[in-house]
Amino acid sequence: MFSGIIQSQGKIKKLTREEKSLVVEIQSSLKGYKLGSSICCSGICLTVTSIKKNTFKADISYETINKTNAKYWKVGKKINLEKSLKVGDEISGHFVFGHIDTTCSVEELYKIGSSWFLSFIFPKNLKKFIVQKGSISLNGISLTINNVKTNKCHCMIIPHTYKHTDIHTYKKNEILNLEVDMLARYAHSSKNR
Repeated sequence: MFSGIIQSQGKIKKLTREEKSLVVEIQSSLKGYKLGSSICCSGICLTVTSIKKNTFKADISYETINKTNAKYWKVGKKINLEKSLKVGDEISGHFVFGHIDTTCSVEELYKIGSSWFLSFIFPKNLKKFIVQKGSISLNGISLTINNVKTNKCHCMIIPHTYKHTDIHTYKKNEILNLEVDMLARYAHSSKNR
């Protein structure tokens, strides 16, 4: 489990396709993980299978490739990284599983004062989990939802988040990994029992 507070950026060094799966090699300055550790890679929980100097490898399954933007990853792409939480860690964002629900697409990104307005389009079937002032994870980043419409919503991005995540690289129609807030998911499912 993660908090959606990005600790580092990694760069994809190598991608190897193996029978409907993908092996990704990521170079970063992230420290303190070991073989078998879970690392959130742009929202996707991946397991470290090999470590060499400042690089780790992870396997991406067929299911994950189909559900996420990993299918579009290329060598050189920068991704957001976060180590898994330990008991007693500060939770500055919200609880993020690293289990992507779907992808969404960037509609707009522009500056307002010292912050940035980010709007994105999501599948309508997730609307029940996406509420104003609730949380959402986009590419592993914990964000607060400002406004929601039928199939789109927007968030305001502070300068620190803009600078220290991949948000500053987003273009219109870019595909992002989306994970709804687990509290919203469980509250909704328990209400409908």
